[in-house]
Amino acid sequence: MLKEIIIPDLGEGIDTVEVGEISVKPGDHVDSGDILVVLESDKASMEIEAEEAGTIKEIRITAGSDVRTNTILAILELDQVVSPEPVVEEAKIEAKAVPDKLEEELPPAPIEAPVTKRKIVSASPSVRRFARELGCDLSQVSGTGPKGRVLKEDIQNFVKSRLSSTPTGATVAAAQPEIDFSQWGEIETVRLSKIRRVAAVNLQWAWQTIPHVTQQDETDITDLEAFRQIYKHAVAREGGKLSILPFIMKAVAQALTAFPDFNSSLDAQGENLIHKKYIHLGIAVDTEAGLVVPVIRDVDQKSLSQLAVELVDVSHRTRERKIKPAELIGATFTISSLGGISGTGFSPIVNPPQVAILGVSKSKMKPEWNGSEFGPRLMLPFSLSYDHRVIDGASAARFTKYIAEVLTAIKDLV
Repeated sequence: MLKEIIIPDLGEGIDTVEVGEISVKPGDHVDSGDILVVLESDKASMEIEAEEAGTIKEIRITAGSDVRTNTILAILELDQVVSPEPVVEEAKIEAKAVPDKLEEELPPAPIEAPVTKRKIVSASPSVRRFARELGCDLSQVSGTGPKGRVLKEDIQNFVKSRLSSTPTGATVAAAQPEIDFSQWGEIETVRLSKIRRVAAVNLQWAWQTIPHVTQQDETDITDLEAFRQIYKHAVAREGGKLSILPFIMKAVAQALTAFPDFNSSLDAQGENLIHKKYIHLGIAVDTEAGLVVPVIRDVDQKSLSQLAVELVDVSHRTRERKIKPAELIGATFTISSLGGISGTGFSPIVNPPQVAILGVSKSKMKPEWNGSEFGPRLMLPFSLSYDHRVIDGASAARFTKYIAEVLTAIKDLV
């Protein structure tokens, strides 16, 4: 019995995806659960699995092509006929986030195309919305899709080229010159994943359009660490891992409530500040494909143990490419923690349309003066990067001081 394996519903806001890797070829035998194809969108990598065992008779897609919901990706000859009725298999879909993704909304870009006669442009509604968010004139973009259809990647490449060539505005990076590095020795070219390619454009855009300032601070977490060592066993029984991160999330949630400007976004015209009455935190997760930022929602309404359990689940599914696209959007503030690796401080890039991001570094024992003598205390360094159009230095200092005080007073977090 032959079955058509199709691309399932890609989710709201995803019109097309790129075929990143085809794991099978005609003649291959597959079992239920075997990965057939890896697809890549702007925000996620998706694995398409076989739901039944059989032999691949035909592959209908090619690597690098764009596909959409209900596209036939392969024809499978089943090992055993189950029903005489024709069946269309809707494959399982699993997703992995984007790095340091920026969110689904971006502020309008200062890109102005010359005044020209408008032409009819073929593009999907989501692509048109993406172009509007970037302030990009679609009539100036050359489409590479079927029949000249404009894709999101076309817009990103257009924006990137304009940023590299425009002589106006703040510092603009020049295009990378072509260099034959093989003239000095052996080389290997490794293609970046689509997640990293999209992140590169978005990060450059954020860096060039947001006036960044970083506020450095540190706090005494000696008492917090003592409490964590005791309480972590109870959390482990619930399936969670009580790292320092849930405590930081709780402290940040309290700070965002006390300082609502940090839980806001500028409107499209840059004239109004939109305060959000919800607190959804983007948590940067290190994966093989790059930094991915799933979102933990309503952090202010959850306990330490709830956050610890949810973090384990979300982090695991992110690394295993099982996170859903809807779980990658809607964050109001982001936390990037490198404390588990190393470092004394860093300046993370703000993730628009957010206006601030917290970077957490590795804690270290230091001698601290208590008024009469020096004593060993566990100190946690952290940094706040913020959009200076919205937040001034005094507010940033008060915000980090607030977080430091909450983390020191462990009773306020339990």
